[in-house]
Amino acid sequence: MENTNKRYWKGVEELKNDIEFVKNANREFNLDDIDTVEPTHRRDFLKVLGFGLAAVSLAACDAPVRKAIPYLNKPEDVEPGIANWYASTYAEGGDYSSILVKTREGRPIKIEGNKMSSLTKGGVSARVHASVLSLYDNEKLKEPQKGGSKISWADLDKEVVAGLSKGGNIRIVSNTILSPTFKKVIADFITKYPTAKHITYDANSVSGLIQANSESFGQAVVPSYDFGKAKVMVGINADFLGTWIAPDVFAAQWAETRRLSSSKSGGKNEMSRHFQFETGMTITGASSDYRSMIKPSQEGAVVVALYNKVAAALGGTPISGPAIEIQNLDKCAKELAAAKGAALVVSGSNNPAIQTVVNALNSLLGSYGTTIDLGNPVNFRQGNDADMNAFINEVKGGQVSSVIFLSNPVYDHIRGAELGEALGRVATSVSFAANADETAAKCKYIAPAPHYLESWGDAEPKKGFYSLMQPTISLIYNTRQAESSLLIWAGGSGDYQAYLKSSWKSILNGGKSWVQALHDGVYEPGASVVASGASFAGNLANAATAIASIKGSGIELSAFENISIGTGTQANNPWLQEMPDPISKVTWENTIAISQKTATEVGIDQGDWAKLTVGGKTIELPVLIQPGQAHNTVSVAIGYGRTAAGKAGNVGANVLPLVSNGQYWASDVKLEKTKSGYTLAQTQTHNTVMGREAVIQESVLSEYVKNVKAGRFEPKLQTSEGFKKPGQITLWNGHEKKNHSWGMVIDLNLCHGCGSCLVSCQAENNIPVVGKAEVARAREMHWIRLDRYYSSDAPHEEGYSPAGFRAMEIASENPDVVFQPMMCQHCSNAPCETVCPVLATTHSSEGLNQMTYNRCIGTRYCANNCPYKVRRFNWFKYFENDNFDYNMNNDLGRMVLNPDVTVRSRGVIEKCSMCVQRIQLGKLEAKKQKRRPVDGEIQTACSQSCPTNAIVFGDMLDPESQISKTLAVEKEGRAFHVLEEINVQPQMTYLTKIRNKEGAPKTETKPSEHASGAHS
Repeated sequence: MENTNKRYWKGVEELKNDIEFVKNANREFNLDDIDTVEPTHRRDFLKVLGFGLAAVSLAACDAPVRKAIPYLNKPEDVEPGIANWYASTYAEGGDYSSILVKTREGRPIKIEGNKMSSLTKGGVSARVHASVLSLYDNEKLKEPQKGGSKISWADLDKEVVAGLSKGGNIRIVSNTILSPTFKKVIADFITKYPTAKHITYDANSVSGLIQANSESFGQAVVPSYDFGKAKVMVGINADFLGTWIAPDVFAAQWAETRRLSSSKSGGKNEMSRHFQFETGMTITGASSDYRSMIKPSQEGAVVVALYNKVAAALGGTPISGPAIEIQNLDKCAKELAAAKGAALVVSGSNNPAIQTVVNALNSLLGSYGTTIDLGNPVNFRQGNDADMNAFINEVKGGQVSSVIFLSNPVYDHIRGAELGEALGRVATSVSFAANADETAAKCKYIAPAPHYLESWGDAEPKKGFYSLMQPTISLIYNTRQAESSLLIWAGGSGDYQAYLKSSWKSILNGGKSWVQALHDGVYEPGASVVASGASFAGNLANAATAIASIKGSGIELSAFENISIGTGTQANNPWLQEMPDPISKVTWENTIAISQKTATEVGIDQGDWAKLTVGGKTIELPVLIQPGQAHNTVSVAIGYGRTAAGKAGNVGANVLPLVSNGQYWASDVKLEKTKSGYTLAQTQTHNTVMGREAVIQESVLSEYVKNVKAGRFEPKLQTSEGFKKPGQITLWNGHEKKNHSWGMVIDLNLCHGCGSCLVSCQAENNIPVVGKAEVARAREMHWIRLDRYYSSDAPHEEGYSPAGFRAMEIASENPDVVFQPMMCQHCSNAPCETVCPVLATTHSSEGLNQMTYNRCIGTRYCANNCPYKVRRFNWFKYFENDNFDYNMNNDLGRMVLNPDVTVRSRGVIEKCSMCVQRIQLGKLEAKKQKRRPVDGEIQTACSQSCPTNAIVFGDMLDPESQISKTLAVEKEGRAFHVLEEINVQPQMTYLTKIRNKEGAPKTETKPSEHASGAHS
């Protein structure tokens, strides 16, 4: 009888001739690169496959041999299987966070925020979370080098001291240094070598702000800003929630002014009003109430016009300036004048003239002493552009005999190329870089410094606010702290730990013991100082004249700092490279962002590459059509285009050489299409909710004040008995939760898309990096994603035909934006559980949707049946990917793994587990003390890291928990479930997005009350 069954599986003899299969087999078995199928390659493949089968067979017959190697002399503070936590400090180029470092058996694996800090309050950015991975960079130098060859520390010290002792000008070049003790070391060094000078610059400079404050108030400082006291706040190309000065600090303040409560008794129904004027869409602009698009050349004109309009309302003296008409400018001025004493205007410009007018405007509004404090300045950005330019001129003129680098200016300074070409004229050049970066490669000596998690140190991020840094692991390589090297070269012992401890005697001054300060991580004697006012004495006339001279022409370029890669110091960190940009959702490269209107005018489209030319200098990048981008402008992120970062970091193009004078913009830009057919590695390729109001629910404050359920979509299903709520019709019996019911509440008002939760989750749960090509295939592995939705004003067809949905996919030119963290919703009526043929996904008695990886056979039925599309299938052994320096296929890469979470094998479904390992640990700790867990002591990675506390996690059966109290208040208010009409009953609850603006929410036209749809 003929066999008519279809063959779904092929034999090895058939597969060996399949080009695609052999290529993919190469990825799994680490064969040589295969471009064509040759007989030799097939034989190699069959040999490897045969070995694999034999190994599996042998492993099935014999138990593996495991050897437990005890400590010869076990450290007192290390217990195998028990985590230790150490307070420390992250301070990188002016970025700061007080942190707690989790170690297992002596290796750091996770970073959390230190809630004892009154500045950061436990908030941690994505870059801080990812910095633990940079500790295990395989490309770090393992010993000092001279001219690319190994050299001993003793010989290096001898030769460097000899070079320094020859005389001539000595320069120490660094980004902002927050450490007061390190500055003392540099001062001691300068005492030893009087011709030495310390040059400080920042890759994203605010030198213009410092200069303006010097001229306006006689204080060359960056003041403290308090967004929490502002009823009306204005940002002018200042991404203060993302990258400007101290975003983690500002985000926490901003969130307190955006928090609402639906409680009828004592509920809060007041919000700050946030105006934003900017060139490219930022997370700050996306989170504002009123956003206006401006060209970089218009910054000064906007500031002058705003000052004059406020002055007219408050009786001030106007200044001359160019006429300009910008959307929302009149409304902004009126609101600022009405909020005098509780208003705040900030500008991201590095032009001192623009900052002088901003100072005058804030003085007119009575902001100094309320929302701005000059008496207690911050130290986050201390760079001086004039000093750095003078240094580069000195090097070019052969006037510097010795230079010591603590940064990478050849890459991250606008004039870096000039400096790189001239460094050969310096007799003694030393870099403290951890690897041979762009600057270090041009230096005669490299004295590699260890990672901050291997180091001692301190920081003073704000006057009177101190924190300590301590090593959480022994030195991995033969490296030495820069502080120790400078002490040795100045004739000291080089014992920086002793030097630090001695220095802190004067800081503590009897307030705390050294041990207590080290334990707490922070010491804040200046926390009780009252904010002080200031009297403006700047020259407004000169500032207005300087602003009037600013001219722009043609297409203008804006160079901005990306929230993930930043200025490029951690460019070789694949967690950050694969973190989607919150706005564009692009990974692994920077782009030329352009508006649809401008793209049409110049004849380019998404999928094209374009050449950007300014003053004869060019870069070539892929094009991104970006809603919210000002017309006749392009935006390009800095931090990319590294040439000596490492396997993961040498991506994109460096835009800094195209801008000049420290202003981070240029005009008269030439844009030319070079090629087409390119696919960006984006994690989200749809822009709007396309009419599905069950996904995003939003309203405006005026409507919310009238009705706390404003914007709520409450679905009803039509039955023969009339309309019923989805929960009234079900085939499920439900799951009884007797002891705990774990869940989350996510406030859409407070989520601003910073991505901290995403990287924190990745670090906690051993989530692998997949690479650019796999992201482009929609195979990213992140367990939590940050969906970003734009509003649409496109028309649609009645009845929601496919053409209507396609029209609604078009975002507005300047859309309203909503960020929505989306992870496994842990549904009580979980669609995934009903279709799994092997019971790999099940429901716990505590409300968790569980995954048993060893049982999963990879059918992906559950992923197909998930309406939220939050399940990930790991197609390959991503954790063994040799394309990245930090792969888990080597001993160093494995050190970052969390031993409490399994590393999943290929071919299984992964998803959010609601950090079940943390839940179990918290329950066990409580059980040992014969009590129930206390609310707050169990936190998921995402909720613990959120700088705005947008995510609340807890036990919904505990009436005293924050989540229970929130749900009790919001049950008849802002609380909703995504896709509520399908009655899957998630454990995750969202709170409606409320904007403080007039009129109805700016969203696409919505379907009828009874329509339903699935998020795709």
